[in-house]
Amino acid sequence: MTAVPLRVSIMPDAVSAYEQAVTGGGGVLVGTGDEPEVLIWSRHGAPDVLASTVTELQSIRWVQLPAAGVEDFFRSGAVKSREDVVWTSAKGAYAEPVAEHAHALVLALLRQLPERLRAKTWGQQAGTSLHRKRVLIVGGGGIGKELARLLTVYSTATTVIRRRPLPIPHVQRVLTMEHLHRELPDAEVVVLAAALTPETYGMFSEVEFALMNPRAVLVNVARGGLVVTDHLVDALESGRIAGAAVDVTDPEPLPNGHPLWSLDNAIVTPHTADTIEMIVPLLAKRIEENLIRFATGQQLVGTINRAEGY
Repeated sequence: MTAVPLRVSIMPDAVSAYEQAVTGGGGVLVGTGDEPEVLIWSRHGAPDVLASTVTELQSIRWVQLPAAGVEDFFRSGAVKSREDVVWTSAKGAYAEPVAEHAHALVLALLRQLPERLRAKTWGQQAGTSLHRKRVLIVGGGGIGKELARLLTVYSTATTVIRRRPLPIPHVQRVLTMEHLHRELPDAEVVVLAAALTPETYGMFSEVEFALMNPRAVLVNVARGGLVVTDHLVDALESGRIAGAAVDVTDPEPLPNGHPLWSLDNAIVTPHTADTIEMIVPLLAKRIEENLIRFATGQQLVGTINRAEGY
């Protein structure tokens, strides 16, 4: 007997790559009036609209979200609106480009490129190598794992802080969050790659900056809310840390005239670690894989844990 194809709706925006992924995964595209079983949410936003849509479409059994960070969808009540619906995010799907961006930012800070790019005179020789540095990655998901792999070229001593001490390839140590303060004084490079949850909001504030090595640099490619922005500015201006690079900020977008824009030891990139051009084909690949898994009763990739918030 031939299996009946899964009925899939893509909302609120049509994306041809996602449509092709549905077909490639054995599904059939239908409108919301045709009792879709699967909803691909194609917009990085409109969480309130999604919440009402899932409540209205009682035929939905699985929702695929387009982003790895899902805090807005939790705040709107969308993820918890239907206990009978499986929710998946894009966590892990964008690990390669985001880890690549983090890698680039680390090198730029260590080589003092922020200052040199603004310079109008020759200046003094300065900069340091990433080779054999002590690196602390906060977050053990796809981004942290991919960054750890990239860092093997430099023979770094890499430690990962994560919720559970599960082993990660290419990492010397995996520790739980309660060890963060103990590890900060020795780390020369700190990279934030953790999910934003009520527990991690503001996890880097004046306390953490005071504990950091004054020669250390901080890179945030996760969520702006992990860092108290005013405290970061104070730490950079006072020299408590050597530099920082942020692809995400709180608030976001970072307002014109904000002090971070003018600091010689800071880099701000406008959430470009994973641009639309980068993520659409990666999410399409995830959609196709998960459709095949859903149709055959396998565990979906990127399943959201409602209790943990990501």
